[in-house]
This record gives sequence, structure tokens and C-alpha cells, in this order.
Amino acid sequence: MFADPSPDGRPAAATADPANLVSIALAMDELKHEDLANRLAAIQRLPTIALVLGPERTRSELIPFVEDSLDDEDDVLRALATELPTLIDSLGGAEHAHLLLPALETLAAAEEITVRDAAVASVGKIAKVVPADHIAIYVMPLMRRLAGGEWFTSKTSACGLFEFVYPLVGDDTHAELRQLFAQLARDSTPMVRRAAATHMPALIKCLTPEELVTDMVPLFQFLAADEQDSVRLLTVPVFLALSDALHPDTTKTQLVPTLMQLIVDKSWRVRYMAANHYLAVAKAVSGMSGPPAPADGDDVAMTDAVDPQLMPAYVALLRDVEAEVRGAAASQLPGFCALVQDPVAVLETVVPCLTDLVMDGNQHVRAAVAQQISGLAPILGKDATIEHLLNLFLQLLKDDFSEVRLNLISKLEHINAAIGIDLLAQSLLPAIIELAEDKQWRTRGAMIEYMPLLAQQLGVDFFNEKLGPLAMAWLGDPVFAIREAACTNMRQLAEVFGPEWARTSLLPQVVAMADHSNYLYRMTTVLAMATLARVLPEDLVRDEVLPTLAKLARDAIPNIRFNVAKALEGLLTPLKSADLTGPVLPVLEEMTSDADADVRFFATRALLAFHGEAAPSA
Repeated sequence: MFADPSPDGRPAAATADPANLVSIALAMDELKHEDLANRLAAIQRLPTIALVLGPERTRSELIPFVEDSLDDEDDVLRALATELPTLIDSLGGAEHAHLLLPALETLAAAEEITVRDAAVASVGKIAKVVPADHIAIYVMPLMRRLAGGEWFTSKTSACGLFEFVYPLVGDDTHAELRQLFAQLARDSTPMVRRAAATHMPALIKCLTPEELVTDMVPLFQFLAADEQDSVRLLTVPVFLALSDALHPDTTKTQLVPTLMQLIVDKSWRVRYMAANHYLAVAKAVSGMSGPPAPADGDDVAMTDAVDPQLMPAYVALLRDVEAEVRGAAASQLPGFCALVQDPVAVLETVVPCLTDLVMDGNQHVRAAVAQQISGLAPILGKDATIEHLLNLFLQLLKDDFSEVRLNLISKLEHINAAIGIDLLAQSLLPAIIELAEDKQWRTRGAMIEYMPLLAQQLGVDFFNEKLGPLAMAWLGDPVFAIREAACTNMRQLAEVFGPEWARTSLLPQVVAMADHSNYLYRMTTVLAMATLARVLPEDLVRDEVLPTLAKLARDAIPNIRFNVAKALEGLLTPLKSADLTGPVLPVLEEMTSDADADVRFFATRALLAFHGEAAPSA
């Protein structure tokens, strides 16, 4: 496979240990192994192989061997494309990095897109480190070959290289690159045009405003009128990139007319892309983005006023026939309405749309509205929120789809800040109870995450009366993930309401669970006490937590006993800092003679940890 080592000029790394050469030969054989996992592992060892071979043999033997190994499965080729730049130092430095380009050029023309993307990224890394003259000698010819390839695969890869190469070449080459990119953007194959539109925002950042106006703006207009909607939808990010680089006056005259056509495009996918970026689009159209005008120029100054054509266009998106578009538009609600800075206009145009959207036939649209509608409360103010939005809040809280109710509850702080919680409290309770008892455990888990927020908003009295039993019921949930989340919830509630609430309202109920006939409740008590001990004051840990754990250390179920040992080990730091290890050590010492081997192991490990000694191996 490799030539026999020559005594003349042989790298020291290759001659230091003959056993290394045998290992390297075996590793190279793995690159041809029939098992995929072996080949992937061999690729990960390429840097080690190159290090042992030394620079000369890496250049003369390893790289040709790799070039002969490019007929493989996609996973292997993707790993190889990613790994090749790590060989630069082993080749002898950046002046030899160009030797990696032929293999990457082949990979950049592969059928699998992930392989091509990895190859393009690696070529970009190499281009950044090679000597400047190597860009013209090796990298530019590679780009020309890829751009002029017969198949779309090589052309799409060429589109991804411009953002890496353009900053590295001189002005004399810039014009050629822009012309080459324009050629690719106007290619007859939709996949190539799509790749050009995808990479165009990154290239835009490398160009001067003058070059953008003469070269990129016409390409944007051309691609925005493409017959393929998969190309047109990608021009929305192109518009945003151009508007960031050009002055607002240029954006308004040369880009906005095309953008407005995209907003009302016949394809819902294009309208979706515009709706999903509507806040950024609105800022660009209204002249709120882009570089500032020169102090002595005649350019139009940036403005804080929203372009009047944006509101009707937004309403049209909110009322779009496609649910995906309505949902995307709803996701921009608070941001766009805050940008408008006119509560009356919002009330007259946007709120009537919301009345329809909260009853939308698509549950995901209603969920999107519920996620964002509370953000309108600070914009409209208390009176308008009560008059126009309160009924919408109440309706969403009664929605049949659990995600709708969860989304509104998750943003409760906005409503509370604007109108207070009292108006919603009675409607909140049924929604919370339904979510807390939902048959889907993930829904119950999501509700648990919002419980500390609800506790803060609703207050301790409401919580103790209405929600406290729910929080305790989660500790007995049949799903462990819910019980675990409930313990974390208890800790957060103790932090919200303080140690006195934990003493009088929480701990008595948790302590009582230690006597429950169901062992899962007793197991959860161990987890709850271990979790609470980290936030409780020392007296509660000494008087409530440790006695309860000591009691459970003698439980009839071995799983509970060894979990007590693990819990005490986890509390090592807080117990030592509070000087509370005295009551713990006798418990652990007693457990070291337990009849169950697992209990003895974890008790011994905890005891050694308390004494600062190494734990035994399992």
C-alpha cells in the first residue's frame, strides 16, 4: 500500500518506532474495510496517521491514497470532507494545503448535498490559510472548474465558495467573481439558482454599495421573478441583506417594489417567508435599517415612521387563505405593532383580524396567536386591553387544543403588567386544572414549568387555595419525568414564596409522603427532600429534611434505601458548609452493613465522599 521506507530523507516521526508503521498500515487498511463504522473510525485517525508518517510521506503517499478512496458511502465522504483540513499542519504547513483541494473538489461535486456542503466549508477553511498567491494559482481555477461543471452539483458548490474567496482576492479579480456569480444566478437549472440565492446574502456583505447597486440589485430582481417558488422565497433574506448594506433611499426606490410583490406572491411558500420575516422587512421598507446618510449628502434621512403600505399588507397576511402564512404573520404581532407606534391603527386594523384568528380552524394558528397576543397589552394600554383583548384571552384559555392554553399562560406576565391578574384568575383556574391533568404527560410537564411563573403572578393565597393540591398531586404522577419536574417545581416555589411558606405549607405535606403505602411516593419524597435541601435554611434541613431521609434509610424497599445514600452524597457540599454532617454519618455507617449490595455500595461511596476519600469502583 505504501512504499518501503527510504533510508534517505525519511522523516524522523516515521522511523522512530517500526511498530508505528505496522499500526499505520493497519489503520490505512481500515479505510477500505467493508464495515462502515471501521471506515469512519479510520477517517477520524487520519491526523494521527499523518503525524506518524511525517510531512513528506503524507504528501506523497497518504494524500494520493485518500484521493483513491473517494468512491464510498455518503457518511464516509462527509466525514472525510470535514476531516481533511485538519491535515494542514501534517502536510508541512499552509504552503502545502493546496494538495488537499483535488480531493475536496471531487467531494464538492458529489450527489449528496451534505457531502458537498462539508467539502465547500473545508475549501473555505483552506482558502483562509494558504499563501495569497495560492488563491490565484489553485483556488480560483477550482472555482472556475466547479462553476463551469456539466452537472448542477458542482455549480451549487461553487455558489458556496464566493463568500470565502471574494475577501481574499484583489480588485482585479472581484469583477470576474461577480460576473461568475451572476452567471450561476442566471443558470438554467433551478437548483443552481436556488444555491445562488441561498449564498447571496453572505456575498452581499463583501461588496461595496456601488457594486451592490450595479450587480446584486439586478440579480435580486431577476431571482425574485423566477418561475420557481423555491427560488423566489429565498430572495426575502436577500432583500434583508441588501437593505442592511444600502441606504434607505436606495432600498425604497430599487428594492421595495420587488419586495411588495413577494408579499402578495401567488405561492403561499413565498408569502410565508415574507410573513415570517415581516418585522425585519418592515424595518427595511420603512428605512429603519441600513447605513446612515452622510452628514453633507443629499440622501434621505432614516425615519421612525412605518411605511403606510405595510399595514394593509400585514392584514392581508393575517387573513391569508393558507394557515401556515396566517401563523407566521401572527408570530410577528407584538414586534410589528410596536413598530407602528399607533395604538389606534392597531385597534382598527389588527385587532379585528385577531377576533377571527382566535377562532381559526387551524389549531397551530390559534397557538401562534396565543403565544403573541399578550404582547399587545403593553402597546394598547390597560383600558383598550380590557375592552378589546380580554374576551380574546378568555376564549383562548378555553381552547380545546392544549398548546393554545399553554402558550397564553406562558406569557401571563405581559397581561398581569397591563391589566392585573384578577380579571383572568377565575378563567385561568379551569384551564390550569385541565392542563395539569392532561392525558399527555408532556403537556403536564409543560404546565409544571410554568407553575413558578403562575405563583408569582397569582400570589401565595391563590396558590395555596387553588393550585397547591395540583402541585402536590404531580409528586405522585405515574411518569417519572413528571415527578422529577414536580420536585424541581417545589424548589422553585420555595424560592418564590420563601422559607416560612416552605415550613408551614410545603414541608408538612412532603414529610407525610414518607409514610405513604405506595413506594413510588416514598421514592419521590427522597428526591423532593434532596432537591429542597439546597434552598432551605439550615434549621429546616436539620429539623425536617435529614430526619425524613434517615427514616427512609430504613425503608423496606432497597431502591429507596440506596437512593437515600445517593441523595446524601449529593448534599455533601451544602451539609458540610452548614456543619450538618453529624446526623448524616451514623445513618450512612448503618447502611454500609445493609443486606442489599447496592445499598452498601452507595452508602460506602457516600461515606468516603464525606471523609474526602476516593470512592470505590462499581
